[in-house]
Amino acid sequence: MRSLFPGLVLPTTVVGSYPVVTGRGLGAILDPYRAAVRAAVEDQLAAGIDIISDGQVRGDMVKIFSSAFPGIRGHEVIGPVSPAPGPITLADTRYALTRAPRVKGIVTGPTTLSYALHISTPAYRNREELAMDLARALAREAASLEKAGVTVLQVDEPVLSVGAAGMEAAREALVMMTRDIRIPVSLHICGSLAGIIDDLIGMPADILDFEFARSPENLALCRDFDFGGKRVGFGCVDSSRPEIETIRQIRERIEQGLAFFPPEQLIIDPDCGLRMLDRASAAEKLLRMVRAVLEIRAGL
Repeated sequence: MRSLFPGLVLPTTVVGSYPVVTGRGLGAILDPYRAAVRAAVEDQLAAGIDIISDGQVRGDMVKIFSSAFPGIRGHEVIGPVSPAPGPITLADTRYALTRAPRVKGIVTGPTTLSYALHISTPAYRNREELAMDLARALAREAASLEKAGVTVLQVDEPVLSVGAAGMEAAREALVMMTRDIRIPVSLHICGSLAGIIDDLIGMPADILDFEFARSPENLALCRDFDFGGKRVGFGCVDSSRPEIETIRQIRERIEQGLAFFPPEQLIIDPDCGLRMLDRASAAEKLLRMVRAVLEIRAGL
């Protein structure tokens, strides 16, 4: 299996949001989130993360994007949705690119956005139609991130694990959003994979990112399916709990994954974003995750 990231064995990355640090002084007045972006990037670098992100600190995963699209006001879709006038996450991502050679661009998926919004216009008969226009709008954001030089594009679609969305429609929207993207695409799904894993394997993504720390049963589900050439993002740190796992606990989780997948198929990360934790806990979880990976690499 050819490595997506040459020179990296069990590459480490993050999934998304990071705790927000409050800035001070004139800089904080001009940009209240500038300090938070820098703190998120610095903590990832200090931990030794191979593929970092900008920290996704400027708001929740829905509002970051929906607030920028014409046709949406608050959580209401009031008319046809069109692309934002300019890039949404590019400035923060560009900063991360000045600090690290490998950076992940992160975009909330069109299906998840469509289910988070209320349709208050006759322009859309259903959420599937809305998702397609959202996908067209998000495609422009994805293209701007690729052009800037991100290593991988992550699309967050947590709604797919709750059974509300149709998988075929979700696939069509993802195709629309990423069809012109040439860098690896990672599809991140939270929660249980029961009943959906075969549909997810058929999604147009190079990497399928799942949680295995909070949902260890997902590993047994993966055993019965052929992932083909797709990589697996292996969530090995519980991002929902403030308790910090030991290096040994994290290593044991990864080793359980290695009993199912070869090292070249796995990408190591937390289950999900770390935003709900305090900064010290989030930073320590990342540091211990990296140390666990380093121990395993030494033994391979």
